[in-house]
Amino acid sequence: MNRKTLTILGILLLSLMPIMGAAAPLVAKVDISAQTMTVVYNGEVAYRWPVSTARQGKYTPRGTWSAKWLSKYHKSSLYNNAPMPYAIFFNGNYAIHGTNQISRLGRPASAGCVRLHPDHAARLFELTQLVGKQNMRVVIQN
Repeated sequence: MNRKTLTILGILLLSLMPIMGAAAPLVAKVDISAQTMTVVYNGEVAYRWPVSTARQGKYTPRGTWSAKWLSKYHKSSLYNNAPMPYAIFFNGNYAIHGTNQISRLGRPASAGCVRLHPDHAARLFELTQLVGKQNMRVVIQN
């Protein structure tokens, strides 16, 4: 291939990287406006669950990350040891985790994390362990 063709190919591949980044074996896609999470496992929608993201005055970050670390029985160091079972940390102190405030799922209620029903959090945690943190993506968008 000539230099021009390689340059064009390189630009094309770079432009596809954001799309390819979300094409992991496990993707937890959070829709903040709908307060839902769609779990895509091996390219197929496996689950669609209600979530709670940040309440008024708080913020849930938008973007795409891989899972950084897992903590099955986590307690918040920022919020009075609040239980965060099956926590999947993806951006600093932000995590997807189970909640005991199940009645609040489907509407904003958290300090910024993505809250799930504990059974759903356990399933996502298990799938993350199965595919490996590096193969799990968290995608959060409006």
